[in-house]
Amino acid sequence: MTGSFFRALAVTMTVALLTSLLLAVTWTPALSLVFLREHRKTSDLGHEEHGHLMRKVLQWHERGLTWCLSRPFILMGFCVLLIFGSWIAYKALGSDLLPEMDEGGFILDYIMPAGSSLTETNRVLEHVNRILHDLPEVESTSRRTGLQMGLAAVTETNTGDITVKLKSKRDRGIDEVIADARAEIKKTEPELDVEFTQILQDMIGDLSNAPEPIQIKIFANDPALLAELGPRIGDAISKIGGVVDVENGIDNTISGPATNFQVDPSVAARLGFTPAEVAEDATSILDGVTTTDPLIANGRPYTVRVRLGDETRQSLDTIQNTVFNSATGKLATLGSLAQVTQLPPQNEIKRENLQQLVTVTARLEGSDLGTAISKVQRTVAAMHLPPTVRIEYGGTYQEQQKSFHELLRVLLLSLALVFGVLLAEFRNFAAPAAILTSSILSIAGVLFGLLITGTIFNVASFMGLIMVIGIVAKNGILLLDADERYRREGVSAEDAMMHAAQRRLRPILMTATAAICGMLPLAFALGSGSQMLQPLAIAVIGGLLISMVLSLIVTPVVYYLLTRSHATAAGE
Repeated sequence: MTGSFFRALAVTMTVALLTSLLLAVTWTPALSLVFLREHRKTSDLGHEEHGHLMRKVLQWHERGLTWCLSRPFILMGFCVLLIFGSWIAYKALGSDLLPEMDEGGFILDYIMPAGSSLTETNRVLEHVNRILHDLPEVESTSRRTGLQMGLAAVTETNTGDITVKLKSKRDRGIDEVIADARAEIKKTEPELDVEFTQILQDMIGDLSNAPEPIQIKIFANDPALLAELGPRIGDAISKIGGVVDVENGIDNTISGPATNFQVDPSVAARLGFTPAEVAEDATSILDGVTTTDPLIANGRPYTVRVRLGDETRQSLDTIQNTVFNSATGKLATLGSLAQVTQLPPQNEIKRENLQQLVTVTARLEGSDLGTAISKVQRTVAAMHLPPTVRIEYGGTYQEQQKSFHELLRVLLLSLALVFGVLLAEFRNFAAPAAILTSSILSIAGVLFGLLITGTIFNVASFMGLIMVIGIVAKNGILLLDADERYRREGVSAEDAMMHAAQRRLRPILMTATAAICGMLPLAFALGSGSQMLQPLAIAVIGGLLISMVLSLIVTPVVYYLLTRSHATAAGE
């Protein structure tokens, strides 16, 4: 799922970077030669003229870098505190699979009591439709009954969904509209079981067979125990703040009542019927009987199914009182040929990996997935369920954990690839170690940025975190490349590092500032669909802000410490 959302972003960035590389080595130098030909050339040590603010920045940077080079252990202590603060920020962040979005519409999934007729279901839903249209934010609705989105979904006549489109200009957000609609429907139609979700989340949930954010899978071999635990756990989690639309896995899986016709062979024989005749006659009422000879039309055979008229199946009484004619010419009603037994509604039996289970589900309102699932897990653990019962957590939470683990592998792979590129470029381990130290520490800026803005950690912000690794590595390359050049000219290790850091300060600040400005429209969620990538932009901005300090302080200090002894030996 993560790849589906961000593959286009990754491909676009790759093509754009390759194009910019081509332009940087061809078009940009040529254009610079035209515009900067008359400018005074500066020396290699970078004594160009600066404005008042830049001179101040350079002075502060020189003092800070000098202080850190003379006190590296204090700097390491700050780095440890930064890592510790990052861990605290991560624990304080909420988490979810996708960013919170106002999609301008939502889906209302409904379930009427088992056995409800299509007429009764339609009556209730007409009232629900009026309730929805009474909301000033609702523009239009469309309803499906006896059908739902999904792959080969089998749906009964008492279930379906309503798609609600909201007006583009409205005073309230979608969460407030949903809360208002839920409260009114629960008050006026208490027998109707409803769930609310936004359109994209509903499509992802249905197509991935995990439609609810919270799914508690209860496995046990005893059906009676499952029937008892489902409602217990459902009642327990319904008391948790932010958990709504709870389904206990029992009430929402009941199939409608059934009628059993048990043919008595002796009675049927006495009335002149065989059991096969009775079965075929009963089938002709409901399903119809296929004729032996197909209908030939335009050279093609068409199967013909013959069924008795609608008046024979209007009710159970009409079915029982339907008169049949046997092969021997005897007449009898279906009710006189069979013993009729009413069967109570039955729960659907669900299995996963051949193990029977009951699934308790819920949705969220005003709470993030990570916080809510932690409360749910604590609540279920406090119930002290029997040891024969096994609990698993599925739904969106399971998909989120899977996506996070996959993105963690992507992060580690990106670090390895960056390390390999740096190793090939600098041909030593000190430069990759120094640059990746700043890249990894920049994760703190990502987490602090999300925490300050109140943004939930999700797959989009995780993608921003991965992007920061590459951007910060670029800054380190700029700095250490200049340091290597100064050292080859015979400058001491400390002076070379100081000159390189001062020389590269302006390009690092300029590139980071330009990237931050480019991300600001997304960070403020300006434009249609920008909420999807807003956490990514906030993550990148937070990482870049702290990376400017790390690239100009931590990277040079770490590289200087790792190469100081080598430089001294080379000088001797």
